[in-house]
Amino acid sequence: MRTGIGYDIHRLVPGRKLVLGGVTIPYDRGLSGHSDADVLLHAICDALLGAAGLGDIGSIFPDTDPAYKDMDSMLFLEKTNAMLVERKYGVANIDSIIFAEAPRLSPYRERMAENIARAISVKSEAVNIKATTAEGLGAIGRGEGIAAMSVVLID
Repeated sequence: MRTGIGYDIHRLVPGRKLVLGGVTIPYDRGLSGHSDADVLLHAICDALLGAAGLGDIGSIFPDTDPAYKDMDSMLFLEKTNAMLVERKYGVANIDSIIFAEAPRLSPYRERMAENIARAISVKSEAVNIKATTAEGLGAIGRGEGIAAMSVVLID
């Protein structure tokens, strides 16, 4: 069994869709990034890659590659999972937390978990998503961005 940890943060900007866990969430701003900037999926990919000793999302899917421009991050997760399967690893569980002052994310957590579970072929009970605020502290607390952290166990 191997563990991995991942973290990602992106700035909120006008004119972009807010996508977290593969779910488009109604909000007046979205996350800035080369791909769809889904911080939750990016953190999970980093955790999976780290657990398998395969580097990080930036080295596998670099933001300098035009092929990844506006890419749906679910594809990153599916490709990351394929790399693990190729090495005979399976995902035992994923525990993630999203840090955001707004919008309220609890109505979307179950759909996020289902999307992630489907993408990596595990039961949705193996994927846990939590959300918290920063209590007004720092860039996240001021509503300037959203971050996510994920811990995974693979076997």
